[in-house]
Amino acid sequence: MATVFYQNDANPSTLKGKTIAVFGYGSQGHAQAQNLRDSGYNVIIGLDPGRNSATQAHADGMTVFAPAEAAERADWLQILTPDETQAAFYESAIRPHLHKGPRGGKILGFSHGFAIHFKTIKPPKDVDVVMIAPKSPGHLLRRVYAQGGGVPSLLAIHQDASGRAHEYALSYAHGIGSTRAGVLQTTFKEETESDLFGEQAVLCGGLTSLMQKGFETLVTAGYAPEIAYFECVHEMKLIVDIIYEGGLSRMRYSISNTAEYGDLTRGEIVVGDETRKAMKKVLKRIQDGSFAKEWIEENKKGGKKFAKLREAAKQHPIEKVGEQLRGMMSWLPANQELPRDKAKKKAAEAKPAVPTAVNA
Repeated sequence: MATVFYQNDANPSTLKGKTIAVFGYGSQGHAQAQNLRDSGYNVIIGLDPGRNSATQAHADGMTVFAPAEAAERADWLQILTPDETQAAFYESAIRPHLHKGPRGGKILGFSHGFAIHFKTIKPPKDVDVVMIAPKSPGHLLRRVYAQGGGVPSLLAIHQDASGRAHEYALSYAHGIGSTRAGVLQTTFKEETESDLFGEQAVLCGGLTSLMQKGFETLVTAGYAPEIAYFECVHEMKLIVDIIYEGGLSRMRYSISNTAEYGDLTRGEIVVGDETRKAMKKVLKRIQDGSFAKEWIEENKKGGKKFAKLREAAKQHPIEKVGEQLRGMMSWLPANQELPRDKAKKKAAEAKPAVPTAVNA
């Protein structure tokens, strides 16, 4: 069983007088920064001033510096930029400023272990390297904190140059509210490999493939796509919400006897030994670094394969049917456009038109 730390285990004064720089102001960045600030910690944001997120950070009352200046000023450097760009960002903005400051050695913080575990970032030996990884999206981390609660986090220590890395990490966890719920001790290796496996085999890859294959099976057999969508996609949330609240046993208590019997007798047929074998292969490629190498190489090549796969997924009939049916659900947000797509559209609208030969 994992060791769990709570409020009484943390000493928030450990980071008193130190400056925490949060690099990135996306889902996790905005939440962690605002929670730390509201807990009385000295927080700055490291962002290129021209980014939309820098404007948002200013609007939220945060102090924003260019990344290199933030790294120079800070004692704790929390890197919350994407995995695929983190190494380059570290080399350009962070590494030159990891020298000891007037308040002692610096602390390098992460919320995912990818860069450290797969060695795309190799910190100097005289800095603490820690991880505090909230087990929720950023918006939930922020909302629960504002309500007086907290979401659980994972804690790991990669380097303890100061002899106080664990104490510092718990103080940071206290600042974002996680000691209110519980902070579980882990390692960079365990967090990284289990997180990637969960995403690929169950939460994202496995789940979306299961829903899509179920949809395709019903449609191929002659059932209406709308009915297939309701049965294989829409109702997934209803089931997962019950599991989230009370585990598998509560879900089985809540459904009909017919559904429970089908669950217990047919689930293993669909997701059985062959699936477990496939999951072991997925895990092996994570453990031996093959997936990390593949992902790094994909980004070095410009992400063309990734973009092609992403576009093909968007064009699947399940997306078209789902968009139509969600339009019938008045309780859902009217605008289903993703922030990423909004940003692309906004950039395209702001870009000056290229003059034609006639206009020239």
